[in-house]
Amino acid sequence: MNKFLGYIFSPIFYLFFFLTLVIFQPVQWICYKVFGYKAHKVSVDILNFFLTYCDLFLGASVSFNNKFDIPTNRSIIFVANHQSMYDIPALIWFLRKYHVKFISKIELTKGIPSISFNLKYGGGANIDRKDSKQAVSEIIKLGRRMKENTWSTMIFPEGTRSKDGKLKTFQVGGMATLLKVVPDALVVPIAIENSWKLVQYGKYPLSFGERLRWTVLEPIEPAGKKPEEVTAEAENAIRLKLNQALTD
Repeated sequence: MNKFLGYIFSPIFYLFFFLTLVIFQPVQWICYKVFGYKAHKVSVDILNFFLTYCDLFLGASVSFNNKFDIPTNRSIIFVANHQSMYDIPALIWFLRKYHVKFISKIELTKGIPSISFNLKYGGGANIDRKDSKQAVSEIIKLGRRMKENTWSTMIFPEGTRSKDGKLKTFQVGGMATLLKVVPDALVVPIAIENSWKLVQYGKYPLSFGERLRWTVLEPIEPAGKKPEEVTAEAENAIRLKLNQALTD
């Protein structure tokens, strides 16, 4: 039934999702060029509020759960599993007070209304996956901006999206680079559930009536720990929440 209803409601979702991107392209441009970073960030936050709740057109429920008092006066490295592109708007909206930046493929900085503009001017790291030196350099620059502005970063250590919801082994590279630049950053795992189900049939139809969940897990103090240990601890916390045991 969720597939059948998806055929009906996916066009409605895509219409409003795309219109939101198009409308906020000039809004972002004006905010950034005329009023600067703060105004631009507000426009991006509002953009992602609307993108998040476009999910309602698919009959989806959206739930973001956080029972921890995460500080705003220090940089945070948020660590999450990655299931689809629809993971990201909710992360930006619900974590807006932490000034979360993303590490993205440099190809995404062109051709996508609103999203490309934000990636280009929002303060994140845009990396060339074919050029490891450039990628590391950009992440180091991001770490410095985190340190200077008390910003935070979201990383997806799986390295790619999980098409079936099964967690892939976390890679340590991004975590190690950021912690080298911002060693006092707090590491906060986030478990994402059911986002992959939206696209389980591909781009069309999107699945109808899924329960989308984002859950903040217990923060990890990295002091005295190796990046490999911090990464493994974050992965294990997310696996526990998703009820996915580590397999060989």
